[in-house]
Amino acid sequence: MPLAKIHDADIHYDIKGEGEPVLLVAGLGGVASYWNPNLTAFTERYQVILHDHRGTGGSTRSEMRYSVELMADDLLRLMDVLKIEKAHLVGHSTGGAIGQVIAAIAPERIASLVLYASWAVHDNLMEVNMQLRRRIAMAMGEAEYHRTTPVFLYPPTYIRDNKEQLERDIAASIAGTSSKTILDARAAGILAFDGLQYHDRITCPTMAIVAEDDILTPPYASDIMVERIRGASLIKVPKGGHALSRSEPKIFNDAVLGFLAKHPIAQEAAA
Repeated sequence: MPLAKIHDADIHYDIKGEGEPVLLVAGLGGVASYWNPNLTAFTERYQVILHDHRGTGGSTRSEMRYSVELMADDLLRLMDVLKIEKAHLVGHSTGGAIGQVIAAIAPERIASLVLYASWAVHDNLMEVNMQLRRRIAMAMGEAEYHRTTPVFLYPPTYIRDNKEQLERDIAASIAGTSSKTILDARAAGILAFDGLQYHDRITCPTMAIVAEDDILTPPYASDIMVERIRGASLIKVPKGGHALSRSEPKIFNDAVLGFLAKHPIAQEAAA
């Protein structure tokens, strides 16, 4: 993956496939590899742009105060470097929060928006989950943080049935981990996010998708966004946990690609 210089950071990115551009934006983990189970389906129809968030993967490991708005600005700057005028954005969790910001402050850049297992404002459930993850990182270290992550992301049956794959994923996360202070700062920035202020400015076609058994951002978090964003639609999937795109990739791919197909950029430009 090449690096793009954006002011005070280098952003690790990759471009795969051809067609209209689709930004696949990862969640708290921040790494492009989150989307590996979905790439074949998406690149058959679209040009997919992936990146590691600042503080993760191959991007600059900035020891600083993080915010969703900072990450949104990083992504807009990356679009500028790559000369992407307009794209679809599919954002998982934190990636969906980033999408809400960009769709509001730079509506001309986003053709359609998918808010996947995302939220607008955290409640006590999210507070409990995120503060626990912060304490694990700071008290027990980066390795234990990554070893416990599957409990928050996946439904019980997926963890039961995918031991070897999860062990490989955990090993890769530990090998490429950011410092515990960056993990903590990114989580703190997410807890500070207030997406409600952006909703009345989001005008692009928008869909939320969430699993009924998501314990980090439950379906009611998507209900709030859909009720507030004009014309937004909602798909609820019976199972899949917070990482629906990885635990049930076909269901996720079919739903999201079906939505994107209804809102082509070329058609929008012609109108």
